[in-house]
Amino acid sequence: MKIALLQLTSSDDPAANAAVVEQMIADAASRGAEFICTPEVTNCVSMDRTHQRAVLADQDSDKALAALRVCAKEHAIWLSIGSLALTGGDGGRFVNRSFLIDPNGEITATYDKMHMFDVQVSADETYAESTGYAPGDRAVMADAGFAKIGLTICYDLRFPHLHRDLAKAGADILLVPSAFSPVTGAAHWEPLLRARAIETGCFVIAAAQTGTHPANTGKSRETFGHSLVVSPWGEILADAGQGCGITLVEIDVREVSKARKRIPALTHDADYHGP
Repeated sequence: MKIALLQLTSSDDPAANAAVVEQMIADAASRGAEFICTPEVTNCVSMDRTHQRAVLADQDSDKALAALRVCAKEHAIWLSIGSLALTGGDGGRFVNRSFLIDPNGEITATYDKMHMFDVQVSADETYAESTGYAPGDRAVMADAGFAKIGLTICYDLRFPHLHRDLAKAGADILLVPSAFSPVTGAAHWEPLLRARAIETGCFVIAAAQTGTHPANTGKSRETFGHSLVVSPWGEILADAGQGCGITLVEIDVREVSKARKRIPALTHDADYHGP
């Protein structure tokens, strides 16, 4: 199967971002992509909560979601919308929601990011995602026919038990759409993605935001880029670097069973006490 990763520098303007993604999907589909993946917060990258409240919508009203569903149907492709920032979360907060869209434009699965990025990366870089976003509480796997797909988002990457549970439930592919910090990205992005692939024997597909994100209001955000596809054996099959664009790669889902036969770690759990 030919897959495409869209690496974006999304702004804080949802309509403009949707137009860019629609064109990139058309381009990727014309080049043979059957499964297209976008990054986290495809519709809006913003550090300004007031601006987000002004421009974001709920799932039923979101114009980007509606347009991308039409795109998937028009081009008869499977589409992973890495995530959309939407209203409708608990306590008046937003949700960070991933969508898997089938070739008929129907929503096959949704997943709300569970692990919130509440960290102080450096003296100048602090994130408090839980103040703006309500976390999900449900792991999600979807059967796309060509593969069973486990949905995760960005900071979820640091929690290996989630990915192991998805793999043990049958996932062949783990999606990790992201908007990774440049500091943590340089240190941890590749090793964590390779580790999740090796531990689970899954393909890991991680479409990422990149660069300096234009902001009409508030502080501009920077992200790491380097969208990756990792094989079930831990090999880097594609690295998108730091520029915006489309990365195409062929994957063979049969490699999942081959890797797991060589190292059947998913069946080797040991009971233990402590610590």
